[in-house]
Amino acid sequence: MSTSTTPASPPAAPAGGTPSVTVNGEVVGLDGVAAHTTTLDWLRERGLTGAKEGCAEGECGACSVLVARPGTSTATEWTALNACLVPVAALDGQEVVTSEGLGRPDALHPVQQEMAVRGGSQCGFCTPGFVCSMAAEFYRPGRADGPCDHEHGPNGFDLHALSGNLCRCTGYRPIRDAAYALGEPSADDPLAARSDAAAPAPRATRLAVDGAEFVRPAGLEDALALLAERPDAQVVAGSTDWGVEVNLRGRRAPLVVAVDRLPELRDLSFGPDVVEIGAALTLTEVERLLAGRVPLLDQLFPQFASRLIRNGATIGGNIGTGSPIGDTPPALLALDAIVVLTSARGERAVPFADYFTGYRQTVRADDELIRAVRLPLPLAPLTAFHKIAKRRFDDISSVAVGYALDVTGGPGGIVRSARIGLGGVAATPLRARATEDTLTGQPWTEETVRRAAAVLAGEGTPMDDHRASASYRSAMLGQSLLRLFHTQEVTA
Repeated sequence: MSTSTTPASPPAAPAGGTPSVTVNGEVVGLDGVAAHTTTLDWLRERGLTGAKEGCAEGECGACSVLVARPGTSTATEWTALNACLVPVAALDGQEVVTSEGLGRPDALHPVQQEMAVRGGSQCGFCTPGFVCSMAAEFYRPGRADGPCDHEHGPNGFDLHALSGNLCRCTGYRPIRDAAYALGEPSADDPLAARSDAAAPAPRATRLAVDGAEFVRPAGLEDALALLAERPDAQVVAGSTDWGVEVNLRGRRAPLVVAVDRLPELRDLSFGPDVVEIGAALTLTEVERLLAGRVPLLDQLFPQFASRLIRNGATIGGNIGTGSPIGDTPPALLALDAIVVLTSARGERAVPFADYFTGYRQTVRADDELIRAVRLPLPLAPLTAFHKIAKRRFDDISSVAVGYALDVTGGPGGIVRSARIGLGGVAATPLRARATEDTLTGQPWTEETVRRAAAVLAGEGTPMDDHRASASYRSAMLGQSLLRLFHTQEVTA
């Protein structure tokens, strides 16, 4: 029997009524709003111009806003999201707070106050986004009890909360100083008190303007019936990929179906021989619910884009795009994951190694949804995730490698099994089968590893592009295995 650890969330509200969003305490209708309209554009059209468009693809954080979402340890948690990516229709029935809603010139919010007195703002373009991301971390449950190290302040402030916010003129030290100076929310702080009440329930939504529709089904059965009828529909969850298509490539879909809040896709459970992760859980939720119990994923999470993106991006969405440079596939390949696909025709389980069929092509049919990802137990004892990119955080992989090895007898022992997942070196994510065969049954020694590293350097079909050359990618594959050998401790 599995033990469910689903975040607390009220049941979906019934369909009906005018779509609306509560912004800074005011309920605002969405009448006449086009289905593809982003939250950022909608807010700015209403005169809330604190949020800015810097990149339109979720990399700069100038558009950050706060959204009330179900928490993993509290009823509600203020979650920072990229307003430039999220369709405003996806926030029907939800609560949003912008930088204008945090404070006023004569009554600054504590985050705004610290940014002001410590020189954290210069031109001011990025400042409202920084303020919203900082405010989300300011209200994070348990922050004050967190560690104090090179990535956390003495107040427990996690600098990863700002990894998706870019500043081009002030410099990051005064911004970090402001973050580290924050105390605890006061007893009369209304946003802190809000965390004790339930987050708004996801609402069945239908918004239709000028021949285009945005639909949030009430439940999985409704979603599957709709996809059976309209397999051409664009399915979105966090919209961190589709939002870029809308903004930068002008993509429009006649029908967008949102599945991110479907309760049937938001369960995480532990059984005796499997961990099942709901496809609509965000990366942040998965990280917190797993709480380190899958070490390979725990290494991956901080390297997956930014906290702003992880707050919206879902594990199912990262798989569903079929991208050869997604960060989760190499790790899931190493973990021997299984993808659970569901449709009105029934459900099927597909080994992740068989899921990808070509560049951005998979075995998933148009009328199917990814319901969950299953990780077989027990986990391999030696795991690692290596990401090679131009920036340490908030960047796209040039090469990504996931390792899961079982070595018996401690250092120099025998490699009983080896699974290695690769990203960025072929048209699809893939298993490094030849390298796995070279390692399996051999002693875990430098001689074996060097021989296997030479094989790994030849895996895949790497190409030259603006991120890296083919020869660099091959060299990094070989170096990655050597790094694993010299940095990961093998226990008996």
